[in-house]
Amino acid sequence: MAPRLLVVAPVAVLTAIFAAICLALLMSDDFALAKASPLILVGIVAYAIAVLLLLRFGFAHVARLERLGMTDSLSQLPNRRALHRNITAAAMTGHEMAVALIDLDGFKTVNDLYGHGVGDRLIKEVALTLRRLCGNDAAAYRLGGDEFAVSMVGPLAGTLLEGICRGLLETLSQPVALDDRRIPIGASVGLARCAAGGTLESSELLRRADVAMYVSKRDGKMRCTWFKDEFDRSLEAMRDLDNELRAALLNEEFRVHYQPLVDARTHRVVAVESLLRWQRPDGRDVGPNVFIPVAEESGLINAIGLWVLRRACTDALPWGIQLSVNISAAQLRNPEFPFQLGQVLEETGFPPERLELEITETCLVLDPLVAERSLDLVRGLGVDVVLDDFGTGYASIGFLRQFRFEKLKLDRSLVVDSAIDESLRAMMLSSISMARALKMRVTAEGVETEAQAAMVRSAGCDHIQGWLFFAPMPPDDIPQHLAPAARKAGPAKVEPGRKVA
Repeated sequence: MAPRLLVVAPVAVLTAIFAAICLALLMSDDFALAKASPLILVGIVAYAIAVLLLLRFGFAHVARLERLGMTDSLSQLPNRRALHRNITAAAMTGHEMAVALIDLDGFKTVNDLYGHGVGDRLIKEVALTLRRLCGNDAAAYRLGGDEFAVSMVGPLAGTLLEGICRGLLETLSQPVALDDRRIPIGASVGLARCAAGGTLESSELLRRADVAMYVSKRDGKMRCTWFKDEFDRSLEAMRDLDNELRAALLNEEFRVHYQPLVDARTHRVVAVESLLRWQRPDGRDVGPNVFIPVAEESGLINAIGLWVLRRACTDALPWGIQLSVNISAAQLRNPEFPFQLGQVLEETGFPPERLELEITETCLVLDPLVAERSLDLVRGLGVDVVLDDFGTGYASIGFLRQFRFEKLKLDRSLVVDSAIDESLRAMMLSSISMARALKMRVTAEGVETEAQAAMVRSAGCDHIQGWLFFAPMPPDDIPQHLAPAARKAGPAKVEPGRKVA
């Protein structure tokens, strides 16, 4: 009603003025003349017609503007405002209501590879698919960017909506055809419902669907996840942990330990890998597998990673051996990272040829173009790049040639399982042969037994890392293992089954 006042209010003012003028003429001394004058009558009729036409076309134009304000210009789907309005209206009916939030996986890569024009066409194609799947039973919306929503009201709304979303995932499991291109794209879906008679506001229902959608992304993408109350508790715990991480960085609670790597033939220490440790003020140790994902999600990983890099370069400077530092996907996506790396090398005086950055396949597949540019700048500094956890992903020969690693690190699971599985052993041998052909060095990590050490040595690995030889240790313990007497010492005794941290 408020937009229509833009039409009604001026007309009402003009009508009041016109009525006042007519009334003044009627009350004047020339009343008989005024009453007899056909011009007054014609004027009143003309004004009435003009007002009616103005109201008709004004209301039509306002309605059109309202529709435009509720419609996404690219996909022609209703937008976020329309979704909030419709949810609010549906809540008044007292029926069950369900909302799905859909975020496309890999859409940024599409824009980077093919351009925004192709990205816009892909958005339109997904919108058409959603319209087809929803039919007359549900309503599809585009909320902005690569984010869509679907709402449904009525009995079994949640069950029916989940079916629509699973239909979308099945459709997107095949590449989308655009002219001569076949573009792979996925989606992560979060669902939330309000039971019949419930009183959830539209913003809360969307928030729950959004939380569930991020759980879908975190758990592997291309899936549907219903909101659960424990998701909120998990978010609160993550926020608390994030605050503690910020305090830990400020109060210097982090420590860096180092695990030596030995030459496969001589067993001499030739390198160390830096491993981050965090002991809270209450004395409890928190593993990297717990706090690193939280730091990546909040963006704090950039500050923590830079601190580790600087600390490790400072510690390892006098050791005269190679230093490996793990780099997260978030750091690699940071366009400032190569320049920060160069600054750390300059500040610490650490020789770039002695530094290796370890990255996982995930770092590269999430944003290959940005990763490749960053790695080119890193190599320009003289720093080597190592592919960590090889054997757990889907890296192909083309993948390895594209990113040109200087070293592969065979994952612990591949090393351990190869000792009891002939097919995995053949895979390990072929991986090492491939690395040799591509002029890459090979490290076997997670070696815990003499049999495993003998196997990877005969397979052609250059370096061995694992509890059989050394456990992670504080920096003060490293120099003693670099002494000639220590180099000739036998393997360290370890507890069976211990894993590399």
